[in-house]
Amino acid sequence: MHISSYFKPVQDITLPQVAAHKGKRLGEVFVTNTPENGFPELADIDIAIIGVDEDRNAVDNQGCGMASLSVREYLYRLLPGNYKTRVADLGDIMRGNSVEDTYFAVTSVVEALLELNIVPLLIGGGQDLTYAMYRAYKNRKSIINIAAVDNMFDLGESEDKLNSRSYLSHIILHKPNYLFNFTNIGYQTYFVEQGAIDLMHNLFFDIYRLGVLHADITQTEPLVRNADLLSFDMSAIRQSDAPGNANATPNGFYGEEACQLMRYAGMSDKISSIGFFELNPALDRNGQTAHLLAQMIWYFVDGFYSRQEDHPSNGAENYIRYTVQVTDFDDGIVFYKSKHTERWWMEIKCSDNIREKYRRHYIVRGAGDAFFEQEQRLANIRSGPYQSLLDQVAKQLK
Repeated sequence: MHISSYFKPVQDITLPQVAAHKGKRLGEVFVTNTPENGFPELADIDIAIIGVDEDRNAVDNQGCGMASLSVREYLYRLLPGNYKTRVADLGDIMRGNSVEDTYFAVTSVVEALLELNIVPLLIGGGQDLTYAMYRAYKNRKSIINIAAVDNMFDLGESEDKLNSRSYLSHIILHKPNYLFNFTNIGYQTYFVEQGAIDLMHNLFFDIYRLGVLHADITQTEPLVRNADLLSFDMSAIRQSDAPGNANATPNGFYGEEACQLMRYAGMSDKISSIGFFELNPALDRNGQTAHLLAQMIWYFVDGFYSRQEDHPSNGAENYIRYTVQVTDFDDGIVFYKSKHTERWWMEIKCSDNIREKYRRHYIVRGAGDAFFEQEQRLANIRSGPYQSLLDQVAKQLK
């Protein structure tokens, strides 16, 4: 089945005439699936915009499935940067008879685009769609890193059905598991139980509080640089900047910080899919949130066309290699510094039989440590509401 069968075309969006700008707008530059033009040819396309009309599992935020139209109204008005923009708007994935049908469609579309080396850019929809995106990596040769910009962890309870507040537990427990690392960007402590923080630490996941990143937004660059899949919950932005969300709160990232973060994400050589979720047009104020997300997408595209292709897996000749001898590491720890961008990566040696699986990760676990097999990951964890989830993880590891 061709992926075009999952989509409905984009209806006409009228671009306003602004005398001061005579150049083409993004709406005229994008290759768009319209009733007149049909589904785009995907040859030579770099990024594919995908709306997803699905909000049945968006907790307390029904209506976010309609986000794509409102975002397009602002995105199509923006002017392109100084580069050749090869972006296609594929339209909206139609809502399935069941939520599982929509998940299947999202997984199928994302998987097909990844095979074509096209970056899927989803406009949701609830953040539970992150799970459907994750499943699209099942047949890839390597495991992946996920980063989520969110004010909480969305673990739910281990027995909870899949929704926007529990999708992460479903990813952790998914079989087969192809998650290497998870990073939360911007959590707010008063929304997160201590047991959930303990769980993240003991699984060696990376979590960064909003206040730390407010002090220096540049700290987000290496976090998104290390991700393959990026999931952005619009409730991570403060309510005054992004009111179009039933779960919006007074604190969060500023709009300009979100745009900077998206430029970092676009510049990452590793990010191969991205999703923006939980924007609810019915709750928006004068299109403010939709306009902000349109600008965030603009910054992602701008960053994408500034990619340097400087990940160490692309070849050693463009790097300076440093080996630091450390006690308990027979071969030392290896660092790579890009000669072009001066960005750094760290590598810890792993056994040859799993090297291909881990090769695109800047931290590689030591020899004899297969994926998630160290028992100390499960040590010293407090009992509590997340103990059931931990027990299931432990069972899988054995």
